[in-house]
Amino acid sequence: MKRSIQHKLICLLAFIFAAFAGCGSPATRAPKAVKTVAFITNAASDFWKIARKGTEKADTELADVTVAFKTTNTGAVEEQNGLIRDSLETGTDAIAISVIDPAAQKKVINDAAKSGVLIITQDSDAADSDRSLYLGADNRAAGRQAGELIKKALPQGGKIMVFVGKREVQNAKDRFEGLKESLQGSKVEVIDLLTDDADPSRARQNAYETLKKYPDIAGMVGLWSYNGPAILQALKPEGKAGQIKIVCFDDERATLAGIKEGSIFCTVAQQPFEYCYQSVQMAGKIMRGDRSVIPASKTILIPTVVIQRNNVDEYTKKLNQLLGVTN
Repeated sequence: MKRSIQHKLICLLAFIFAAFAGCGSPATRAPKAVKTVAFITNAASDFWKIARKGTEKADTELADVTVAFKTTNTGAVEEQNGLIRDSLETGTDAIAISVIDPAAQKKVINDAAKSGVLIITQDSDAADSDRSLYLGADNRAAGRQAGELIKKALPQGGKIMVFVGKREVQNAKDRFEGLKESLQGSKVEVIDLLTDDADPSRARQNAYETLKKYPDIAGMVGLWSYNGPAILQALKPEGKAGQIKIVCFDDERATLAGIKEGSIFCTVAQQPFEYCYQSVQMAGKIMRGDRSVIPASKTILIPTVVIQRNNVDEYTKKLNQLLGVTN
């Protein structure tokens, strides 16, 4: 009996020794063969469905990288920060994030970077943080692009209302400032910027209330992907679709359908597939030790595409091919 106890004790000590030897210190631990990139959105919309296809393509191509796609469903800073913390706790090596509030989230981003996690911002930047790279549109230029288009839609001028999810998000700030820059000296007057907290129902209500409050409204501009369809949903029942000119952003299906039927004037489309595909590819290169891929500006700009009635069919066909849609 005593020999059996001694044998078990020896086995237990051997197991404990092996466990500690296997763990080692962080400095001596063997590097992980596969690195994880957490891809974090700023809201839930069709924009991010297209983006996800880009991460999946990169994930398939890279044997040493795996992607964890994380959706911020409410568009709230607290939820997105929770996704960052969860990623850190599970040993994520890199985070590619569309930042909701750059000022409020500066500390959590910097803390993540200081812990050794690679931070790439995509779609919406946090330039005043320790992120390594921003990849996305020049949103101020895209705002100016939208301004030129609304002037084209309203050659005689008129009042317009602008809509977006959250005014503090960097891409919203930049697009609105670019829009106003473009409209300086024109006959187009911006009434205000209304926010909806990334809630399409509230976005639709904002458009409806604008229509009732300003019966002489000539145009509406939506700065986030769902704003265009939300505006159209408010105008159609009132018989105002096509009369009130809509300029919006991105390429949701309802936006493309609205352009085709003539109820949306045009949209300024980003390339979310490229944002996400390139973010993961860049993360892989940097994590392999190649930091030469980071430009001196720490910025990689991907151009926007203007979609109007004359090119909407061609664009839709290319989008379907990208997403693997057969009809």
